[in-house]
Amino acid sequence: MSVAGTMYSSAAIAEAMAAIAFDADGLVPCIAQQHDSGEILMMAWMNRDAVAETMRTGRVCYWSRSRQALWRKGETSGHGQRLVDLRIDCDGDTLLALVEQAGVACHTGRHNCFFRALRDDALTEIAPVLVDPKDMYGS
Repeated sequence: MSVAGTMYSSAAIAEAMAAIAFDADGLVPCIAQQHDSGEILMMAWMNRDAVAETMRTGRVCYWSRSRQALWRKGETSGHGQRLVDLRIDCDGDTLLALVEQAGVACHTGRHNCFFRALRDDALTEIAPVLVDPKDMYGS
């Protein structure tokens, strides 16, 4: 997969920033969706810098609340996301990143983060681990 995806001009980035309603912590939720299949892969947070970097480079970048740092998807795991299109919802308070996912999207080694569902009144894992997390991140 090519690292660079859709890249936007500085004018487009400024227009998007003006339309996004960041919360009190300066964050906005972003849903990542596989562009061709429609599969919902994950939800993560973006701050202004993450949105700008994503739009400028075409490589999806999020904000890690636990590390308090930018999180460039795939930087440590090798499983990155190339931006195909970035969309802003009607209220400006949620983003949708249409992406080309390389490998798995979830840190658990599954293709997406939505692998638990209620089945017969029990929370059940409905998707297999495809990549051992130890292989992605080390021990």
